[in-house]
Amino acid sequence: MKIKTITCHEVYNHGASLQEYALLTFLENQGHETETIHYKPHYLSEHFNFRRISNPKYEKNIILKSIYLILKFPFRFKMLKRKRSFDAFSDKYIKATEKLYKTNDDLKLDLPEADAYICGSDQIWNSLFLNGKDPAFYLDFVPDNKLKISYAASFAIDKLEDNIKSFVKQKVSRLNHVSVRESSGKTILSDLGINDVTHVLDPVFLLEKSKWEKLCLASIVKEDYIFVYDFDSNPLIESFVMKQKEKYGYNKVVSVNSNVKYADYNFYLDGPSTFLTLLSNAKFVVTNSFHAVAFSCIFKKQFTVFNRSEKINTRMRDFVSLLKIEKVLMLNKNDIENYNYFLDYDAFDKRLAILAQKSKDYLTIALKQ
Repeated sequence: MKIKTITCHEVYNHGASLQEYALLTFLENQGHETETIHYKPHYLSEHFNFRRISNPKYEKNIILKSIYLILKFPFRFKMLKRKRSFDAFSDKYIKATEKLYKTNDDLKLDLPEADAYICGSDQIWNSLFLNGKDPAFYLDFVPDNKLKISYAASFAIDKLEDNIKSFVKQKVSRLNHVSVRESSGKTILSDLGINDVTHVLDPVFLLEKSKWEKLCLASIVKEDYIFVYDFDSNPLIESFVMKQKEKYGYNKVVSVNSNVKYADYNFYLDGPSTFLTLLSNAKFVVTNSFHAVAFSCIFKKQFTVFNRSEKINTRMRDFVSLLKIEKVLMLNKNDIENYNYFLDYDAFDKRLAILAQKSKDYLTIALKQ
């Protein structure tokens, strides 16, 4: 079967790239001919725009705007190395359509040929961002007579704003098979009257550990280290990391986030293979990222997870609850002071395996109907 997938493509995020790779690879391993749609709407195309103004107040004054851009230039120029690293990974591992599409109308006017279309995974339905309001991520461009499936689509929030509910209901109702990544997503859709929804795991769990190990590089850091993946510059994370480092005698702190200034080694200009390698060799993982949690489970790492500052904590909360390992979730300073939890992988590996098989079965069955 010829299948086209659509997700947040080339957004230069480790988790986004790896989940995209995982879904394509699983489908190919099942004998399908797969490609991701090279879809780059304007709001997902600004990552390396040297003229981008992140703060609107600088747009109003030409002098302030010029100073802002001059000050930002050195770091943005340096970050081009990160772009090249991710582009190299995509070129090697993620097969995409030759044609670039920028809008839902572009897709309607020149439909990428396929027998089935899959939207997902990642936060494609997160209405806090423009992708959650983009009809393309609900397969709106696909004709009624074509098979339309969502796989592990994530709202990443607990509830929808009232002004988006009718849009989501209309678009999701067109899909032939619906699955979401969080139990909260099922609740959101149930509240809209959509009940035939399957709860599945993120695509990274469709592949075995050995498949991910093939993407890893040779060992990068020789000393024992804590791997930190923190999007928020969270002072609680820094405090916790330093306590763990002292308590267990870990030599170094390693990160791939430019904002983690206390890291002894920082590889923020590297791509997904470096991320996988560093996480797989870490003694301990501290994060507020869903995919860092996911790969910690795949590589059987000891880890803890902190809440995000944004309202997208449902991903981590639902996942650790599903596996009954809620104690890894850090909510306040008291949790940090008293943390003494050891993950027993023998206890929840079977649960994870059952959920992974259910997720694979969902896709297999959906594609046969």
